[in-house]
Amino acid sequence: MTRTKHNIQPNQPPLFDEALLSELAKSCKTQEDIFGQHGLIKSLTKALLERVLNAEMTQHLGYDKHDPQGYHSGNSRNGTYAKTVTGNQGDIALNIPRDRNGSYEPALIKKHQTRIDGFDEKIIAMYARGATLQDIQAQLKELYGVEVSPEFISNVTDAVIDEVRAWQNRPLDALYTIVYLDALVVKVREGRQIVNKSVYIALGVNTDGHKEVLGLWIHKQEGSKFWLSVLTELRNRGTQDILIACVDGLNGFPEAIEGVFPNTQVQLCIVHCVRNSMKYVSYKDRRAICADLKKIYQAPNIEAGEQALAECRMRWDRQYPMVGQQWQNHWAHISPLFNYTPEIRKAIYTTNAVESLNMCLRKVIKNKRVFPSDDAVFKQMYLAINNIEKRWTMPIREWSTAVHFFSIAFPGRI
Repeated sequence: MTRTKHNIQPNQPPLFDEALLSELAKSCKTQEDIFGQHGLIKSLTKALLERVLNAEMTQHLGYDKHDPQGYHSGNSRNGTYAKTVTGNQGDIALNIPRDRNGSYEPALIKKHQTRIDGFDEKIIAMYARGATLQDIQAQLKELYGVEVSPEFISNVTDAVIDEVRAWQNRPLDALYTIVYLDALVVKVREGRQIVNKSVYIALGVNTDGHKEVLGLWIHKQEGSKFWLSVLTELRNRGTQDILIACVDGLNGFPEAIEGVFPNTQVQLCIVHCVRNSMKYVSYKDRRAICADLKKIYQAPNIEAGEQALAECRMRWDRQYPMVGQQWQNHWAHISPLFNYTPEIRKAIYTTNAVESLNMCLRKVIKNKRVFPSDDAVFKQMYLAINNIEKRWTMPIREWSTAVHFFSIAFPGRI
């Protein structure tokens, strides 16, 4: 049996002298002695920061402290001033060196900087996961012994607003095979009132089968004028064609898309059709009705789909007339599904695309009873989407087969 050869790394010189570590360890008996508010790590951090700042001053002046070479040089050290910065170890009181001419600009801890790099990122990460300002405030106090105000946390998270605007205006692909348009309802404060607003989300599937959130829009109600502005924005950002648009509601959408993407097929989202049907159904009957609805949208052709709908209505109309009526009323925008092969249909009504996104976003915003502004909504949604998209590393399942049938169904467009 051959032995596995391991790559032997050359010995790295220790970062700290062993004698120094032994000396430091003598004063540490507990974890509090190492990691506590007055522990070794915090003291070392303070000492190292001040040592680097003094080294910066030496480089700025061109001579060491007390060096005769500095006599009559035109500038010299002028003591220190106190400054408190916040970092992973909590508040750290520093003595910042200064020069007589006032020309020294610290590079490590810049003027007006009150937080060490990495601290803001921790606040933003907690905010992105849905923690409220009060939750973040409590966690910072518990972890780092730092007391901050909700206004401070809000100011830190406001730093992403420019990122949100850049993301919302970034260039898009020329073609998306499927675009899902969905909405979540949030409460937003407007003056003295709290109003319900819809956050519309466009989720695109590109020609490689990868999902991408194209943008966010906040509006009180949908309509053709609103949808026209959304679709025009997508067009202005570079999208020239959408093969299939899956939407939850149809209020004004078909008219708007006709003017911007006239060749796009409007398809009522099957996931939402099923979800909306369940609003009228008792919990004990949901499994059975879902099975009957599945027979409709998985039928091999429109005739079989109509037959499955008729059978579903015969079975359930007496108890739940709204279910069958809803599917009948929207049949014109459900039935285009039957023009496509099973591979395309599966890509359209897969629950993974839109439902997993909604579930994650709802989980994040459930703690936010009322958003103080539209910007706060954009911040929260953008940060949550950022986290979600990091997991979208693979194309949707069986995409290589589906894209072949897309090219047949939409010749010359993909």
